[in-house]
Amino acid sequence: MKLVRFIVSIICSSVLLFSCVKNNQEPSWLEVNDWVLESNLSLSGEEGELSQRITNAKVFVNDQLIGIFETPFRIPLLTSGTSKIQVYPVVINNGISATKKVYPFVDSYIDYVELTPNQTAQINPVTRYKSNVNFWIEDFEDINIAIENDPNTSLANLQLSNEALTEYNGNYYGKVILNETDSTWVAYTTDPLPIPKGVDSYLEIDYYNTNDLYQGLISLTQSEQQNNVNIRMNAQEPESVVWKKLYIELNELVTASPNLSEFLQSFVANLDADDTEGFVYLDNIKVVWF
Repeated sequence: MKLVRFIVSIICSSVLLFSCVKNNQEPSWLEVNDWVLESNLSLSGEEGELSQRITNAKVFVNDQLIGIFETPFRIPLLTSGTSKIQVYPVVINNGISATKKVYPFVDSYIDYVELTPNQTAQINPVTRYKSNVNFWIEDFEDINIAIENDPNTSLANLQLSNEALTEYNGNYYGKVILNETDSTWVAYTTDPLPIPKGVDSYLEIDYYNTNDLYQGLISLTQSEQQNNVNIRMNAQEPESVVWKKLYIELNELVTASPNLSEFLQSFVANLDADDTEGFVYLDNIKVVWF
């Protein structure tokens, strides 16, 4: 009797397993390549160099959130037929890899693709800055640099350079050399910016450095000036230094500032301990806000 029950159990289990396998839906696959940032013709070049480090995409399929993925990626979808694919550009916020945020100043990308089980549909997402974005840019392509060294505290100076570097955009960049004599660099942007409270605001910056660099936001009012240190850009090893890009969120510092403030960016670098020389190269410094 026990043997009969065992055989019946095996048969039932096999039938259920076959039924599950048979009814399992084969996935369609979606492949999303790296982002391309292109110019917005309505801005007439106001967005400056199209330097970007948009590393992730927030994916919606037929208006349903699928998740955030690092580009390029390939994901399975239990959807078939003509489908609306919408991806939002996502950046690493403030250089913290665990903190990712949809970058509010550029457009999402929408495509309609045919999803077929066991086949891969591919999209190449393109984005551009929105037409209502405000910009302040220092790209070092003009001899008149809108960043000044502090005459009282800065020993090192920011200079224009056009030395060839790998993965470099543009003709010129800003260069600061630190050594035991010129061991401190302190500088500020020269144009006060009326960034309103309650709107998205960011600093974009490209940097290539073997010395730590600190970025801050100076709030200006008629009665006071306050410098809030915000982000440190860590030194890289000389043998492996590369150009990097940061998206630095300014909203919190702007909101915490006195009413009717205008804002400057500040930069501070002190020769790192135990080093005899270091450098900081900067380019495509871009403040963006709505």
